[in-house]
Amino acid sequence: MCKRVLLTGLLTLVAAVATLAGQVGPRAVSLAILDGTVVTMDGTGRVIQGGGVAVDGANIVAVDTAANIRQRFRPAQTIDATGQVVMPGLVNTHTHAPMVLFRGLADDLALNEWLTKYIFPAEAKMVTPEFVRAGTRLAALEMIESGTTTFADMYYFEEEIATETKAAGLRGVLGQTVIQFPVADAKTPAEGLARAEAFIRKFKGDALITPAVAPHALYTLDGPTLIAARELSKRLGVPTLIHVAETRDEQRTANDRGRATAVAYLDSIGFLGPGVVAAHGVWVPDADIATLKARGVGVSHNPESNMKLASGVAPVTAYLRAGVALGLGTDGAASNNDLDMFEAMRMASLLQKVTTVDPTAVSARQALEMATIGGARALGMEKTIGSLEPGKRADLILVSMRAARQTPLFDPLSHLVYVTRGDDVQTTIVNGQVLMRDRTVLTLDADAILKDSRSWGEKVKAAVAAR
Repeated sequence: MCKRVLLTGLLTLVAAVATLAGQVGPRAVSLAILDGTVVTMDGTGRVIQGGGVAVDGANIVAVDTAANIRQRFRPAQTIDATGQVVMPGLVNTHTHAPMVLFRGLADDLALNEWLTKYIFPAEAKMVTPEFVRAGTRLAALEMIESGTTTFADMYYFEEEIATETKAAGLRGVLGQTVIQFPVADAKTPAEGLARAEAFIRKFKGDALITPAVAPHALYTLDGPTLIAARELSKRLGVPTLIHVAETRDEQRTANDRGRATAVAYLDSIGFLGPGVVAAHGVWVPDADIATLKARGVGVSHNPESNMKLASGVAPVTAYLRAGVALGLGTDGAASNNDLDMFEAMRMASLLQKVTTVDPTAVSARQALEMATIGGARALGMEKTIGSLEPGKRADLILVSMRAARQTPLFDPLSHLVYVTRGDDVQTTIVNGQVLMRDRTVLTLDADAILKDSRSWGEKVKAAVAAR
């Protein structure tokens, strides 16, 4: 018996020593990105020259110098980031993904004419589940290639968008549109709300998809439907996506309903609150900005579509001063006409400088924040995405800084906003999965998507010509 006790104790000691040895050795991880300039966008604004990021599964486990990452971790896969910036994936807070198939269909028009004379009629003829799937695949390809890792969307047949988004490996906050008049997937607002609920129940809890309700706008919905949409999202605990104060015309609608502004009207019916993401927010006076801040509403700034449609200039500097959760969006490619968030950053900064006649308005850092951690805050996702920090999801991109127009490099943040383009992105990673490496998309068949999209373009052209 004494020998058995001695043997048992010896085996326990050996096991303990082995465990300790395993603990002090390099930790096995799935991926390490090494030797890049790491722009963290964390609370301290760290930029690490010769930095690295360690990823295990879906999560970031360390952000440090490359030397320390090498010492601490044993990766199954390594990506060399020499000559590149490693940064959080871009967060596009407002899109209509399938509308890439309407890109360039109607240009140089005001919003109301663009919508009512061209887009709504084209949608009535073209929008089907097949159209939505094809458009989403094209949009996903464009976003992966240009560094967007999370996008917020409002459209029809949103379950099809969710399915294609998951297949591409992207993260999406996807809102099933509710609108007053008959559309492709719902003949009445009640039907739209029922579709929204079914969509939410199907995808809630998904690792990549956050389902949402998307009441289109004040000018396309009556008060009871707006209230019902907001109550649905609160009951199911999901975001509410809506266009707010995009043009002056919306203010007239609010006036007709007894309120001075769109924000004042929405607040009067109890619509505003945490989880609401207001797209555009152009015609918003200071009092309304204070209301949005007090109610915890996120705002999506869409400078390019606002300029192209002559909708106006959003009061971005006022939003920033007030501490509103402000993100950046491209809007749909039918009114932008692309999904390149680097262009959106550049325009967001330059537009505020020229309209305020203040060259310090919206610095490069502020524009970059709007496209990363600011967008995450606007969507209520800042605890999981938007910056490179241990414990957050591994959503990150590698951006080349080797081009002639990027040389010399003094400040990586300046180059990211004022010089870089979407096609400078070399590698895109979402939830720890490499979606694109060295400009080769791994989760989608790019050639097949482009061929199919050109075919859809011919169908759209024929449908519009037959009006």
